[in-house]
Amino acid sequence: MKVQGAVFRKEDLEQIRGMGLTPEKVRAQIEAFAKGFPFLQLYRPCTAQDGIKVLATEQIIQYDEIFNRARLCGRAMKFVPASGAASRMFKLLIAFNKARKTVSETEVAAMAEKGDPDCIEMLRFIKGVKKFPFYEDLRAVMDRDGFSAEKLIEAGEFKEILDYLLTPRGLNITSLPKGVIKFHSYGKSRSRTPFEEQIAEAIHYLRDQSGRIRIHFTISPEYEEKVKDHVEKAKALFQGPDAVFILTFSSQSSSTDTIAVDMENRPFRDTAGRLVFRPGGHGALLENLNRLEGDIVFIKNIDNVLPDHRREDTYLYKRALGGLLLWLQGNVFHHLEHLLARDSGDRRVDEASAFAEQHLSFLLPKGLSREEKRNCLVSRLNRPIRVCGMVRNEGEPGGGPFWVRQEDGTVSRQIVEASQVDMSSPGQREIWESSTHFNPVDLVCALRDYQGKPFALEKFTNPETGFISIKSVEGRDLKALEVPGLWNGAMAGWNTVFAEVPLSTFSPVKTLHDLLRKEHQP
Repeated sequence: MKVQGAVFRKEDLEQIRGMGLTPEKVRAQIEAFAKGFPFLQLYRPCTAQDGIKVLATEQIIQYDEIFNRARLCGRAMKFVPASGAASRMFKLLIAFNKARKTVSETEVAAMAEKGDPDCIEMLRFIKGVKKFPFYEDLRAVMDRDGFSAEKLIEAGEFKEILDYLLTPRGLNITSLPKGVIKFHSYGKSRSRTPFEEQIAEAIHYLRDQSGRIRIHFTISPEYEEKVKDHVEKAKALFQGPDAVFILTFSSQSSSTDTIAVDMENRPFRDTAGRLVFRPGGHGALLENLNRLEGDIVFIKNIDNVLPDHRREDTYLYKRALGGLLLWLQGNVFHHLEHLLARDSGDRRVDEASAFAEQHLSFLLPKGLSREEKRNCLVSRLNRPIRVCGMVRNEGEPGGGPFWVRQEDGTVSRQIVEASQVDMSSPGQREIWESSTHFNPVDLVCALRDYQGKPFALEKFTNPETGFISIKSVEGRDLKALEVPGLWNGAMAGWNTVFAEVPLSTFSPVKTLHDLLRKEHQP
């Protein structure tokens, strides 16, 4: 398909190459806007015991023991996407503060009583302001300038409070990365941020026999200095003879950015005439994960953290998922070694086939010779493996686990987002709405092959699972392209197993009011 407007100027080519991209790659991105992305074909939802393992107590104990042996050998680490800004958490408050010269509790309550959704949410902030773990900081910075937060709250006047929370007059909290916002209080003078909670949590399932704990954070370049300084101080709080933290960082490479186009699929340019590129979404972090060359790697979002007293289930199920992964990996390696040996006969092929069918839901095509079966099984088994925790769906927005029909007619387990489903099809919508579980982004991945070599992860992606969204820059609409999501299309070709984890392990903070949930309160 020929795309109009894909001819680049000399300065465009310099810009493209300076980002580590090629003109061919950028043209392919423009083609993707023109073609769009096909919807996935849902076959049925994965449910308990039909695509989602429900671990019995004895299995949890068994997998815990398996994982602990590997953990002590230093095989495990954690990968935490942490580049998000705090501004999304405070979106409503920012809009309120900009739109109003005064913010009165009486007026907000009256509008909330009439059903105004923004005022209903704003009233939650007003009623709960003292429960936020950053309230003491807010009070202190207002005291510095002669304002009493306590008196203003008592009077029901919140404009100054919003100003001191959101703007450079005070905490300027919206200019911070999300990971350094205080999430949890531990008494009046102690609190923790998501970075601190991720570090504290890791001690309980990542520490090896030498006390080393490995965590890799992906961060935004604009916050790099602030984050690294914060994390160094956080590390000092928990470091000791039995806890030695090895913390590393990376940023999303500009070579994974994608070009923006206008509504006619022509390259979008800013007021200076330069091409506009945008980050390729969290799926671009596959490159960061690949560069780690890790062994057993847990993946967890920065904002999905709990305070100490609510984490026992998290520790238990992290180790259980890790042990299940290692059990699967051990069996995969066993079968691969026999399949690749010269004397592998029918029995070895049948054993490997039975394992692949029972535990990886892979069925050999019919009519293959023994050698074709062997080659097919080797190709299927010699892949990265992931075990994904799934929680019962209680209305959280986001993706979930489904059986998806592939182009070759086979069915595989995939994590699917709503944007990947044709909701105009009654049948597809019905399958989507009948889902029982939700993806909390609680993964543990095996990234090395049976010879101990790191997989080239880009070989196992599905490039047909990107996203196109409408954004606005300088008051003009544009189309933005996101590459296949990290736990969606970027891992589509992995061997995938889903396991149920309790809802008590999942408590993300997407909006400010999530911090008022009982899970995040002292």
